[in-house]
Amino acid sequence: MAVKLRLRRMGKKKQPIYKIVAADSRSPRDGKFIEAVGVYNPLTNPHTIELKEDRVNYWLNCGAIPTLTVRSLLSQKGILLKRHLEKKGFPQEKVEAEIQNWQKLKEASAQKGQTKKKKKSASEEQKAEAPAN
Repeated sequence: MAVKLRLRRMGKKKQPIYKIVAADSRSPRDGKFIEAVGVYNPLTNPHTIELKEDRVNYWLNCGAIPTLTVRSLLSQKGILLKRHLEKKGFPQEKVEAEIQNWQKLKEASAQKGQTKKKKKSASEEQKAEAPAN
């Protein structure tokens, strides 16, 4: 049985919430699944991802293939990086240090993006006021 980690749509019309599930690849999108391993809510700002990391690793070790979207979500949470480092044979302390470093870099880049947006919006406001004078 080919198992995939994929999204299962839930929620109301125009307000989707997705469960991240391990399911047989032949079952329909919202059909039968084996186990729910997380939740993804794209409507919050920033979007929220809640995962059972141990169960995700279990299914990946069993050979489950994540879809492109789920792969992206796992990368955003750092699960694939941690798995890669452990597979390479790094000691646990070094893996934890790398994950901490990666999280700091991720937060710094998010902070940088927010300041860039603020500068851009401020310059647009000045341009809008200039012709009015």
